[in-house]
Formats: sequence, structure tokens, C-alpha cells
Amino acid sequence: MDRDWPKYNEELVKRGTFFLDLSVVENWKAELKEMNAKKRGGQYKFPNSYMDFLCMFKPWMDYRTIEGLARQLTALGLVPAYPDYTTIWYRLHDKIPEISIDEVSEVEIASDGTGIKTSNAGEYRFDKYGKKGRKMKKYIVVVVTVDVKRKKILGVDAHIEGEGLSESEIAEEHMRKIKSKGIRITKFYGDGRYDTNSMFRCLDELGIKECAIKIRKNASTSGCRGSKRRRKEVREFKSKDYTTWSKSKGYGMRWPATEGTFSAVKRKFGENTRSRKPESLRAEAIQKFWVYSVLRSHGLKK
Repeated sequence: MDRDWPKYNEELVKRGTFFLDLSVVENWKAELKEMNAKKRGGQYKFPNSYMDFLCMFKPWMDYRTIEGLARQLTALGLVPAYPDYTTIWYRLHDKIPEISIDEVSEVEIASDGTGIKTSNAGEYRFDKYGKKGRKMKKYIVVVVTVDVKRKKILGVDAHIEGEGLSESEIAEEHMRKIKSKGIRITKFYGDGRYDTNSMFRCLDELGIKECAIKIRKNASTSGCRGSKRRRKEVREFKSKDYTTWSKSKGYGMRWPATEGTFSAVKRKFGENTRSRKPESLRAEAIQKFWVYSVLRSHGLKK
């Protein structure tokens, strides 16, 4: 399908208006009252909605620069007060934002993972100036679940390479969360990492009738005690050549959704991180995808 370029151009331009949309201050006092209603000890001075707004600048700015921005907004009379560096760090450094899921009746989804570096050093700098015999730092693995047709992020999670759940297990969590919102999943797309008995059992459990999961080359149905659904998919995959199977399943539909999202996020925010602690690294990675999702949704508003 050809893209409507004038419409798409307007969506990109509209994303920029988000950064001067200060509607978050309209319910400042009411939100603070609700946040502090049952809080013991020190009281919140800045509502979550305003801290979310400042978090949108985090992929481009450090904490002190964000404080300077907040000061100027207050000096211009646009915001009642500004947080200092300590408050900004405390509220944002390990913040895991919630990805909003639009109310739609049904979706086709795809899941995939990508890697984000845990340092600013490239391979050349590491080889040239790094300590001899020292290995490069592990990556952060980010797994997203995306609406194939609307390219909307529906779920995102991250963990340090070698730790945390597998991509397939994370996708199962995302699907259950989507289902809990009353949204029917009509089809699931995934590469060979999602070819597990657990995944196919999850598809049956959630009533997902169609799937396009690439079966592993060494998959066998002989002596298999796992999912009946998977045995059926393995037989179908092995009965056709890859090109025929891919076309019949529409397997290529997953690429614009998942790889397109990865490409867009890394182009805008880079594929490096600045944090040091594991929980902060995970939060920083998720925040990149959350910021992209918020900006994209803002651009699509009428």
C-alpha cells in the first residue's frame, strides 16, 4: 500500500507540538492532592503527569539540563514550580512508564527483540583503548509487541543480556495483558525464538486461531510430547519450501511493525545508554520506546 506522504509529513510535524503542550498543569493541584492523600512522610510536590512530561526529554538531555528547562518554564509563568536535580533523578532514573493501549476490538500482533548497548563506546574505541583481554559489556535486550496494522507499540520490556525471561515468555505476558483489556488477538507473528511449546499452548489458551511463527530447522514431530498445535505447525512448515510457507502465512508483515519500530527508535534516540545500574539501564531502554510511542500517538491525533 502506498503511503500518503502529505498526511505522514503532517503527522511528523505535529509530533513537535507535544513539547509545548503544557496541559499537564491544568490538574496540578488536584493530582497532587490525590497522590498525597494516603502518603505518609514527605509529600509529593510535583504531579506524575508533569514528571512524565519531563521524562520525554530524557533521551536527549541529562538531569541537570532537564532542571534548566524546568526552571525556564517556571520563570515564564507556564508551570507553577520546578524540581531540582535530586528530585528529577529520584523520580525518573528508574521510572518504568506505562505503555497505553488504545481501546480497539481486535488486533494482529508481532513480537521481536533487539539489542541496545550499555555504554557509549563503539567497537573500534573498545578494541583500540579498552583493557586487553576484557570483553565488551553485555547488551540490553528489548522486546516489543506491536500492532501489525497500526504500528502501535502495545508492550515493551527489557533486561540485561543473559538475564530475565526469554523473548517468547515476555511475548506471552504481553498477550495476556492485551487480552485482559478486552482486546481480541486474531493473529500472532514471531521468528524462530517464539517456536516453543509454551508459546503455542498460550495461543490456544487465549483463543488466537492464526499464527505465523517461523519453525526451527531442527524441529521434529517424532516423539514430541508438547503442544498439538505446534506439531501441526511443524508439519505444515516442513511440507512447503520457505518462500511458499512465508507467503501463505503473510510472515513478512511482521517486519514493518517490529523492525520498523526498532529502526525509528534507534535513529531518533541512538542505541547507546548512559546509566550504570542494571535497574536504571532497563528503565532507560524502556523509556526510549515509551517516548517514541507517546510522540507517535500525539502525531496521529486529529
